[in-house]
Amino acid sequence: MSAALQRWVSGSALPLLVAAASAALLLGAYLSQHVGGLAPCPLCLIQRYPHFAVMGLGLAAVAVGGRARMALLALSGLALLVSAGYGVYHAGVEQGWFASGCAAQIGGSVDDIRAQVMAAPLTRCDEVPWSLVGVSLAGWNAIASVAVAALAFYGAGRLWRAGT
Repeated sequence: MSAALQRWVSGSALPLLVAAASAALLLGAYLSQHVGGLAPCPLCLIQRYPHFAVMGLGLAAVAVGGRARMALLALSGLALLVSAGYGVYHAGVEQGWFASGCAAQIGGSVDDIRAQVMAAPLTRCDEVPWSLVGVSLAGWNAIASVAVAALAFYGAGRLWRAGT
């Protein structure tokens, strides 16, 4: 590895890039919600929480060095995999592969149905409100989260091998 790339990986640029990527994914989610009018379902909201954690972990990794930076990058990678896992699950709910408590599953007596309708979320998890080349927002979150997790794990691995 070149000296410049080694400095970049072991320096603060990589944790900043990981934090910025999560911030960009959150920005996209909030823009699609507030500008694009796509109201999030409960599973959409759950996918956002790990990105907030990654932003904090990435910024903390900038402030420290050595093994602490390595650990924070590894934790960032794990948090991103959690978001990706929820994204895969959500995409599966949208495709009908998995059942979800927030998807519409109505049945029973009239009173039961009324209670289920009143308790149902405003936005259903089992519908695809937007997609690009057949991949929903949940699917794109999973893909992007795995890519950024790979970057975080790469940086953590480089720091581990460097012995810092």
